[in-house]
Amino acid sequence: MKAQVKSLDGGVTKDIELPEIFYEDYRPDLIKKAVMALQSVRRQPHGTDPFAGIRSSAVGWGSGRGSSHVPRLKNGSRAAKVPQAKGGREAHPPKVAKILIKEINQKEKQKAFRSAVAASISAELIKGRGHVFDGAVPIVFEDKFEALGRTQDVISALTTVGVYNDIERAKDSKKVKAGRGKMRGRRFKQRKSLLIVTAEKPLLAARNLSGVDVVTVDQLNVEHLAPGMQAGRLTVWTESALIRLEGR
Repeated sequence: MKAQVKSLDGGVTKDIELPEIFYEDYRPDLIKKAVMALQSVRRQPHGTDPFAGIRSSAVGWGSGRGSSHVPRLKNGSRAAKVPQAKGGREAHPPKVAKILIKEINQKEKQKAFRSAVAASISAELIKGRGHVFDGAVPIVFEDKFEALGRTQDVISALTTVGVYNDIERAKDSKKVKAGRGKMRGRRFKQRKSLLIVTAEKPLLAARNLSGVDVVTVDQLNVEHLAPGMQAGRLTVWTESALIRLEGR
């Protein structure tokens, strides 16, 4: 399979053969497993105070009083300590010792990555994620694209190849989140847009565009290619990035 290398003005400079990784079978089950394993590493352990709800003088009365055998406060009859009592301990609280990290075999992880890369050139999967674009995929720029230093220049280049409308779609999707998360530094939610993959260093001029992620080939992982565990992200490559991808 060949891909056209585009110049910054949208013209075609040459055709290149895609690396073998783009011929991998689509495995959504492995992609989901690999993304979950990546996300689990970021979870922060949390738990309750081991003595929460049981700092009390309460003891049971024992048999012969015609009452249930629950701990009761001294000099009174109100139940305490037990989960069903006001101010009592929680029945099954979160524990710091819980194992949050999900494991994945190395070969499964590698196959999931290759499968997610291959899914990035499937127009059907890309449209299934809601991305908007004109023309064919994959979108490959010449290496001059990596040297762009102004956001406006990046916008011009993306417009010429017909993918800037997807950034506008992500920009219009910004909404205030429901629930308590908006009070904890996560006020807004927004759809994902382009993934820009370069060879040497991330394209910093594009990092402020709505929904856009910029990474190098060495930083690329399954979660970049399949946000929300759904593969088929609209991806922009540079020619050097594709060459370096063969070594992964």
